[in-house]
Amino acid sequence: MGGMFGVVSRQDCVMDLFFGIDYHSHLGTKKGGMAVYGERGFQRSIHNISNSPFRTKFDQDIHEMKGNLGIGCISDNEPQPLLVNSHLGSYAIVTVGKVANMDQLVQEAFEHGHSHFLEMSGGEVNQTELVASLINQKESIVEGIKNVHRKVKGSITLMLMTPEGLYLARDKLGRTPLNIGKKEDAYCASFESHAYLNLGYHLYKELGPGEVLFLDHHGIKPLVKANDKMRICSFLWVYYGYPTSSYEGRNVEEMRYECGKLLAKRDHVKTDLVAGVPDSGIAHAIGYSNESKTRYARPFIKYTPTWPRSFMPTIQSDRNLIAKMKLIPIPSLIKDKSLLLIDDSIVRGTQLRETTEFLYQSGAKEVHIRPACPPIMFGCKYLNFSRSTSEMDLITRRVIRKFEGENDIHVLDQYCDPDSPKYEAMVEEIRKELNFTSLRYHRLDDMIEAIGIEPCKLCTYCFDGKE
Repeated sequence: MGGMFGVVSRQDCVMDLFFGIDYHSHLGTKKGGMAVYGERGFQRSIHNISNSPFRTKFDQDIHEMKGNLGIGCISDNEPQPLLVNSHLGSYAIVTVGKVANMDQLVQEAFEHGHSHFLEMSGGEVNQTELVASLINQKESIVEGIKNVHRKVKGSITLMLMTPEGLYLARDKLGRTPLNIGKKEDAYCASFESHAYLNLGYHLYKELGPGEVLFLDHHGIKPLVKANDKMRICSFLWVYYGYPTSSYEGRNVEEMRYECGKLLAKRDHVKTDLVAGVPDSGIAHAIGYSNESKTRYARPFIKYTPTWPRSFMPTIQSDRNLIAKMKLIPIPSLIKDKSLLLIDDSIVRGTQLRETTEFLYQSGAKEVHIRPACPPIMFGCKYLNFSRSTSEMDLITRRVIRKFEGENDIHVLDQYCDPDSPKYEAMVEEIRKELNFTSLRYHRLDDMIEAIGIEPCKLCTYCFDGKE
């Protein structure tokens, strides 16, 4: 995914920028970066954070940087911020999102005289560099941002810093959030709404879908009005978002309590205790426990001193090993117990199957699984939700292909319907393959109710294929 933070201050902004970016560390695992502008001009630092937290990598940099404007990010892939010198002037830029039509836009750039893009390891073009090139095709930064919104398929939310201030642009359908905080002598812009609270800012404004603003020491200047249509990612509440954040006025932790509550209302299984897969499954499990009156407990604990990050390695087998090494059992809470376990989702199923086996090996009598969202049926086209390169990586699609063969794509709507026989057969096959005692997914209508905003404003593509 990735997260971003920016500051405009009458004072030096480096420390606010540093802590604001750090509060986005749960959203990315590869690169961290920060750039400031002040008397020394642009200063920038980028580090690999795959095996070391953002704070430790940038602790020395913050003592060498000085400025009253700043932007930065946590990225799941590309190094940024980028420093750009163009006919529009010099600027720094960060992006969050996914350019789904990258190859097409790169080729178009070559055909219109763009000579080259720097190649990242793995042979990919840095999507933030591509976004900058789309901006530079126009005669102003505002027209350039409109060009990005017009041409990019997927989603792009960005911050662009000039010597005068920050341009802020939320994705045209608002799939990711962007909001502004304010305190006496400064403004900030942030993906996560909690990232600035301890720095003394309060929420000033949430940008609407496609809205573009300019932020400087004098305040906010509207540049492009928000769109009426919004499709914010529903998975922000289920998994990605930090518990203390709110999107469109709805807090993540509260949504997860409600999510667990609605899961429990449709469930009749009797177990000895309810547990959540740490960390994102915990609040869902608390909501389930409160509603079902089943004891909540933590039969295994995630070891965070040396494994603080969620999904570090790119190799699946390495991720599985680390997922196993992170979880330490409490045998007295597992042995001879019937457990109900809530995880945020099932994607491939590999890690949850290994967690289940780990519980059986620790003496569990039964392991009932309750994902906090519906079956994931489609790979996300809009955000870097998963590293899957094919929809056949999804356990749902593998099972459907097993049942339907090459005809699978013609009957997916039936497998999305929780009241259909095909859906029931798919869930039962997944249960058997992953060796769960029972399996019941959250229903889409219940998940939307738990989020609590208008269904038409939510993106649920990965669950129902509807754009």
